[in-house]
Amino acid sequence: MLERARGVLGMEAEAILAMAERLDEGFVRAVELMFACRGRVVVSGIGKSGMIGRKIAATLASTGAPALFLHPAEGSHGDLGMVTRQDVVMLLSNSGETWEVLALLPVFKRLGVPLIALTGRLDSTLGRSSDVALDIGVAREACPMGLAPTSSTTAALAMGDALAVCLLEKREFGPEQFAFLHPGGSLGRRLLVRVADRMHTGARIPRVRESDPVQNALFEMTAKRFGMTGVVDAEGRLTGVITDGDLRRLLEREKDPLNRLAGEIMTRHPKVIAADALAAEAVRVMETLKITSLLVVSGEQIPTGVIHLHDLLEAGLL
Repeated sequence: MLERARGVLGMEAEAILAMAERLDEGFVRAVELMFACRGRVVVSGIGKSGMIGRKIAATLASTGAPALFLHPAEGSHGDLGMVTRQDVVMLLSNSGETWEVLALLPVFKRLGVPLIALTGRLDSTLGRSSDVALDIGVAREACPMGLAPTSSTTAALAMGDALAVCLLEKREFGPEQFAFLHPGGSLGRRLLVRVADRMHTGARIPRVRESDPVQNALFEMTAKRFGMTGVVDAEGRLTGVITDGDLRRLLEREKDPLNRLAGEIMTRHPKVIAADALAAEAVRVMETLKITSLLVVSGEQIPTGVIHLHDLLEAGLL
């Protein structure tokens, strides 16, 4: 069984590599047609090709190219109204002779929309009728009978991914645009959520002055419950922090620690973060330093907020 599985994977890998060797200017033309499209990329195919077509349409849409899938049978019964003159049509058929797909060609020709074909036979009716025909033909299917679409569907899927990736690069589609289209997923959250979206502000910020006794720092940490407090100078600029650990160590080494001043025991030059930083960056800093809270400061080092690991957990970033 393992030998058969390795053989299937090897044949499908060979099919993709062979297809890569055949790429020519037709591929570039297909990307340019989609880039110039003022409407949507309408993808259509039936059977296993239709399933691959749905995935290609979904990939295009999720990477910034408006796209939809049109079932060819439903298209012949009214759904062709989805297609406008501003669209580009991508048709999938390994044989290039699938009658449900070919039945749509007269309407597409009347609309004057550019046609991109993904087919295993460039000399087929579909290949000859298209503005650009991309060769996704394979030497053999991985199916031992040579009947079930296996290598051919893998090749079509890979070609669709190649088109989508080249198109997103040509469109200069970046992480922020990707996050905008994926607000419900963990990727979107990591790329969209800023520290300012999750931080606590105003009276919730733990802080004492350098001249305050350590006892005040203890009260502030107990009241605000962040496991730390910032220490500020007379102008309100952050100069250090005092953590639970700092207080424990102070109690261990001194007999009368509560009369010490906050500025005397604080840790200077603490790690801070800006409000407009990605919340994912706050996660990285906390995990690296093994801390649970970060103070948020302005450019003048004035504390403007505080963010806790629990806030990031609630945001789905952990």
